[in-house]
Amino acid sequence: MKSDIEIAQAANMLPIAKIAAKAGIDKQYIEQYGKYKAKISNAIYESVQERKDGKLVLVTATNPTPAGEGKTTITVGLGQAFGKLGIKSIVALREPSLGPCMGIKGGAAGGGLSQVVPMEDINLHFTGDIHAIGAANNLLASMIDNHIHQGNELCINPKSITFKRCVDLNDRALREVIVGLGPAINGTVRQDGFMITVASEVMAILCLANDLEDLKTKLGQIIIGYTFKGDPVTASDLKANGAMATLLKDAINPNLVQTLENTPVLMHGGPFANIAHGCNSLRATKLALKLADITVTESGFGADLGAEKFMNIKCKKGDLKPDVAVLVTTVRALKHNAYVAKDDLTTENIDALTKGTDNLVRHINNLKKFGVPIVVALNSFISDTNAEIAVIKQVCEREQVQFAVARVWELGGEGGVELANTILHVLSNEQAQFKYLYADDISIEEKIKTIATSIYGASEVIFEADAKKSIASLEKLGFSNLPICMAKNPASFSDDPNLLGSPTGFTTTIKEVRVSAGAGFIVALTGSVMIMPGLPKKPSAQLLDIDAKGVVTGLF
Repeated sequence: MKSDIEIAQAANMLPIAKIAAKAGIDKQYIEQYGKYKAKISNAIYESVQERKDGKLVLVTATNPTPAGEGKTTITVGLGQAFGKLGIKSIVALREPSLGPCMGIKGGAAGGGLSQVVPMEDINLHFTGDIHAIGAANNLLASMIDNHIHQGNELCINPKSITFKRCVDLNDRALREVIVGLGPAINGTVRQDGFMITVASEVMAILCLANDLEDLKTKLGQIIIGYTFKGDPVTASDLKANGAMATLLKDAINPNLVQTLENTPVLMHGGPFANIAHGCNSLRATKLALKLADITVTESGFGADLGAEKFMNIKCKKGDLKPDVAVLVTTVRALKHNAYVAKDDLTTENIDALTKGTDNLVRHINNLKKFGVPIVVALNSFISDTNAEIAVIKQVCEREQVQFAVARVWELGGEGGVELANTILHVLSNEQAQFKYLYADDISIEEKIKTIATSIYGASEVIFEADAKKSIASLEKLGFSNLPICMAKNPASFSDDPNLLGSPTGFTTTIKEVRVSAGAGFIVALTGSVMIMPGLPKKPSAQLLDIDAKGVVTGLF
């Protein structure tokens, strides 16, 4: 079979105006970025306000492995499958970050016959949203240092500054930097650092803002540091949020693209789930719900990270209630969680697979805590045997959840019809009783402990001294009612990426706690999670190339 990029380049794309019409978007509401991409005007929201919402299907997964689980591929294929059944659907996805595209993952727009196109554009700059977020973020960073240099009227303590610069690439050398070196005209010397743009609070705010005015307000609430007396200093104190919002005036509007089968896709926002909240924008999801009978969206990484944050952060901020949760897994992922070597994952091993299903069961039981009906989707590979598929099906029957095999990578929408029909059956026969994992009014420590023990399976949570100090300060400032955004490695339920399967009896260590006051959540960093990733020994960027005719290769 052809590579993903070869399939995408051969796609029969429709002009984006036709995709808009298919989604029920009048041409007056689209601003075209070439033939196959468009921004959706803010004016559309008022026109659809009175419409009833369609059904919301969340796609999540078991813990990711080096072999890959195909969560985005399933999401895209499922949207196409509903189209095969004559049901109006829209897929709502995140935008890919250049970091993983140039780092370890390569392209991030689905795969095989279930991709979002134009694939090269989407993976490489797209409509410029992430660059605009970086510019807005770094404008604030420069205004902080300029304010201190120009006399520091707000009495900002340079050692207390928590707001970091950002760049949308993996660059470990920028994790810790010194700014202001050289003559006095270069500003105050202080320690600073960079995070990857998709982990920035500005990205989170863009994804959680209701409209442009709300965006400006939330940007103004960003706490950049503290005065010498210990009082918080915000972006609005620096009078920076107006300019920041201006830089984001186009980026806040969702992007419209299409799948290989011309299913409409609203692709907007791109926070990671291991170090941010891992969901596409509220504006895109809410618009899709008004336009389609079924909206298919996904959360990042495994359900322990992405789905938990989708439920407790995105749903709470946007008053959303998912109707079905699709839990994606693969035979090889479950064998990996039984410590089978990567080279042996395609060999039938019923004993290892059975042991590995403990990871699947943990995710099933976690999702049940949110009161949402569950469908387990097996992303099928040619190496899967009937006996292995039967093992997973039996586990799902025992856990009283629906099960379906999906072959959307190979067959596109046709390969997702079984899964789509299973979801339709659930929508017709089961009513979601959605609920959050924890209440707003419990302490920050209790919220963190609830996530770590109830979702991860930790027996103990240890708060390091700096984390305890930060929690006490944040509660004194009145932030204890905010939800928690856990920063944790995605490979394991624990904060040790090498502890696979369904571990218990471990300790989760909270190293740092900080507030994203504008986004409206508390970030708790566990283990050795980095907010600026590094490149691997052989980065994907080495494979990326372009010929004299402008044809891109190397994006998988």
